[in-house]
Amino acid sequence: MDIIQIIIVVFGLCLFEIISSVDNAIINASVLKTLPEKFRKWFLIWGLLIAVFVVRGVLPFIIVWLANPALSIFEVVAFVFNPTPEINAYVEKSQALLLLAGGVYLFFVFLGWLFLEEKKYAFLAEKFIHKQSVWFYAIASLFICAVVYFSIKINPILALSAVIGSTAFFITDGFKKNAEEKEKQLLTGNMSAVSKLLYLEVLDATFSIDGVVGAFAFTMSIPLILLGNGLGALVVREVTIRGIDLIAKFAYLKNGAMYSIGFLGIIMVSESFGRDFPFWLAPLNTTLLLAIFLGLSVREARLAKNKNK
Repeated sequence: MDIIQIIIVVFGLCLFEIISSVDNAIINASVLKTLPEKFRKWFLIWGLLIAVFVVRGVLPFIIVWLANPALSIFEVVAFVFNPTPEINAYVEKSQALLLLAGGVYLFFVFLGWLFLEEKKYAFLAEKFIHKQSVWFYAIASLFICAVVYFSIKINPILALSAVIGSTAFFITDGFKKNAEEKEKQLLTGNMSAVSKLLYLEVLDATFSIDGVVGAFAFTMSIPLILLGNGLGALVVREVTIRGIDLIAKFAYLKNGAMYSIGFLGIIMVSESFGRDFPFWLAPLNTTLLLAIFLGLSVREARLAKNKNK
């Protein structure tokens, strides 16, 4: 990659991390308002270190290691910063496994949001699809069956990778559903400040998975993923401190994030079957979707403001 390509990829990663973390930032800000000042400072300082350097810093290595079980975690770390031809060839062979598992996971996240999650409807089609929520399980099952069918023709291990992606979705989706219920307890219950802080850290780790998995649609370079996701996480924390009320007014940012996730999932699945895409496609997709849904959000805010006059 030349410097222009690196800048485009890092910018796309940073942007994707920001929009995919909007929900997390809003929850964090809402809970932090219920905590004493010293606990807020602890979360914003030490929590930042945990979020950026531990969670988002470690997850990419773990994902690459899981896709390459014959390598030790130390060999994976060494490869990232000082690649050798032998390990590089081995990792390239497993790239399709990582992309397919990640792509299936992201596409399921998108389908789950589209069919099951309460949302601010940007389009009439979203409202119609949400009313057909019972079809989520049928469509998700047909999708994974089709992916496994075509994967088996190429490599049975590739089929297993697809199943792992769907399994990861249902596990993390369960955590997220539980998080929604726990959020109410965090805001209205009598949990201690320490318990709230610990739960926020667990919640942050759960929400970070989407951003880290989606990052592999932008690049397979771990250093670039660490840089882009790290910068995005820093921006999200800054938003949590200073501008969360403003961000909450942009009603359709979550919609843009989910459509971006769905598109990235399709890219990763397609690449796992041998399709090549230009490096700029994922960053361009994320930027365009953010611009579209940011525009819809601004229009909605103006209409609401004029209506209240």
